[in-house]
Amino acid sequence: QVQLVESGGGLVQAGGSLRLSCAASGRTNINYNMAWFRQAPGKEREFVAAVNWSGGSTYYAGSVKGRFTISRDNAKNTVHLQMNSLKPEDTADYYCAADWRDASRQASSYEYWGQGTQVTVSS
Repeated sequence: QVQLVESGGGLVQAGGSLRLSCAASGRTNINYNMAWFRQAPGKEREFVAAVNWSGGSTYYAGSVKGRFTISRDNAKNTVHLQMNSLKPEDTADYYCAADWRDASRQASSYEYWGQGTQVTVSS
């Protein structure tokens, strides 16, 4: 079992930045692929970014590419999402996810999930 805890959400004005963090605990001796998803009110959960177990490969949704950066620190069992040039449409609950199989864009591919952190971008 792996437990994931997100932090760093909050309220920010459009054009601002936030840095989300996800701390993993439990069975962290396995190298997990990590991802961020988000879900806005009334919408389905959508892929934001993913990083493979080594940090050597990253993947982004088209809507955030060039503005968001995913990174990981395996020594600290953490993954971060640096979000710059935020837009009101980035408002959502952001979830961290982990799975040992693949750095997928599909939410169904991830076994472990955090509880989420809320990001609100005001116009």
